[in-house]
Amino acid sequence: MAAEAVKSSSDVIVGATIAFGGLAPAIAIGLIVSKALEAIGRNPEAAAKVQTVMILGVAFAEAIAIYSLVVALILKFV
Repeated sequence: MAAEAVKSSSDVIVGATIAFGGLAPAIAIGLIVSKALEAIGRNPEAAAKVQTVMILGVAFAEAIAIYSLVVALILKFV
Protein backbone atom coordinates (compact mmCIF):
# COMPACT_ATOMS: atom_id res chain seq x y z
CA MET A 1 0.00 0.00 0.00
CA ALA A 2 2.76 2.46 0.92
CA ALA A 3 4.73 1.57 -2.23
CA GLU A 4 1.72 2.42 -4.40
CA ALA A 5 1.36 5.79 -2.67
CA VAL A 6 5.03 6.58 -3.27
CA LYS A 7 4.72 5.63 -6.96
CA SER A 8 1.58 7.70 -7.31
CA SER A 9 3.18 10.75 -5.70
CA SER A 10 6.26 10.23 -7.87
CA ASP A 11 4.08 10.34 -10.98
CA VAL A 12 2.51 13.59 -9.78
CA ILE A 13 5.95 15.10 -9.21
CA VAL A 14 7.09 14.04 -12.69
CA GLY A 15 3.96 15.56 -14.20
CA ALA A 16 4.42 18.81 -12.30
CA THR A 17 8.07 18.97 -13.36
CA ILE A 18 7.27 18.79 -17.04
CA ALA A 19 4.23 21.07 -16.68
CA PHE A 20 6.07 23.87 -14.91
CA GLY A 21 9.19 23.27 -16.97
CA GLY A 22 7.21 23.72 -20.16
CA LEU A 23 5.18 26.69 -18.96
CA ALA A 24 8.01 29.20 -18.57
CA PRO A 25 9.58 28.51 -22.00
CA ALA A 26 6.14 28.73 -23.63
CA ILE A 27 5.60 32.17 -22.11
CA ALA A 28 9.14 33.21 -23.04
CA ILE A 29 8.72 32.10 -26.65
CA GLY A 30 5.46 34.02 -26.89
CA LEU A 31 7.11 37.18 -25.57
CA ILE A 32 10.16 36.78 -27.84
CA VAL A 33 8.06 36.37 -30.97
CA SER A 34 5.70 39.16 -29.93
CA LYS A 35 8.52 41.65 -29.46
CA ALA A 36 10.24 40.51 -32.67
CA LEU A 37 7.07 41.07 -34.69
CA GLU A 38 6.66 44.46 -33.04
CA ALA A 39 10.24 45.36 -33.98
CA ILE A 40 9.74 44.21 -37.57
CA GLY A 41 6.54 46.25 -37.76
CA ARG A 42 8.41 49.36 -36.62
CA ASN A 43 11.47 48.81 -38.81
CA PRO A 44 10.82 46.45 -41.75
CA GLU A 45 14.32 46.96 -43.16
CA ALA A 46 15.81 45.18 -40.14
CA ALA A 47 13.57 42.12 -40.53
CA ALA A 48 16.42 39.76 -41.42
CA LYS A 49 18.52 40.71 -38.38
CA VAL A 50 15.54 40.63 -36.02
CA GLN A 51 14.40 37.27 -37.36
CA THR A 52 17.86 35.75 -36.84
CA VAL A 53 18.03 36.94 -33.25
CA MET A 54 14.42 35.83 -32.64
CA ILE A 55 15.11 32.30 -33.87
CA LEU A 56 18.20 32.10 -31.69
CA GLY A 57 16.23 33.28 -28.64
CA VAL A 58 13.44 30.79 -29.31
CA ALA A 59 15.99 27.98 -29.58
CA PHE A 60 17.52 28.90 -26.21
CA ALA A 61 14.08 29.11 -24.59
CA GLU A 62 13.10 25.75 -26.06
CA ALA A 63 16.30 24.23 -24.65
CA ILE A 64 14.98 24.97 -21.15
CA ALA A 65 11.88 22.89 -21.92
CA ILE A 66 14.05 20.05 -23.18
CA TYR A 67 16.10 20.17 -19.96
CA SER A 68 12.85 19.95 -18.02
CA LEU A 69 11.83 16.90 -20.04
CA VAL A 70 15.18 15.24 -19.31
CA VAL A 71 14.80 15.91 -15.57
CA ALA A 72 11.26 14.50 -15.65
CA LEU A 73 12.45 11.35 -17.42
CA ILE A 74 15.27 10.92 -14.91
CA LEU A 75 12.79 11.26 -12.04
CA LYS A 76 10.44 8.79 -13.70
CA PHE A 77 12.90 6.02 -14.47
CA VAL A 78 15.58 6.33 -11.79
